[in-house]
Amino acid sequence: MKSKKIPADIKSKSIKEAQNEIKEIIANLESSESNLEESMDKYNRMMELNYHIQDQFKKKLKEIRVSKFDDSKKSQIKD
Repeated sequence: MKSKKIPADIKSKSIKEAQNEIKEIIANLESSESNLEESMDKYNRMMELNYHIQDQFKKKLKEIRVSKFDDSKKSQIKD
C-alpha cells in the first residue's frame, strides 16, 4: 500500500498512537460479535495503521543512515 493511500487521519498519528489504535481494534475484534463487514473494515483500518507505522520506521531509518553518513564524512574531513 502506498503511503498516499493511507487516510489523512492515520498519517497524522504518531507511531505510539497508531500502535494503541491497533491494540484497541484487536481487543474489539476478539471480544465482540460484530458482523463480517464490520470486522473486515476494522481489519483494513488495522492494515492501514500498520503500513503507516512501517512508513514511519523507514523514514527514521533513512534519517539515521543520512546522519551517520554525514558524521562519518565530517570525521574524515577532520583527519
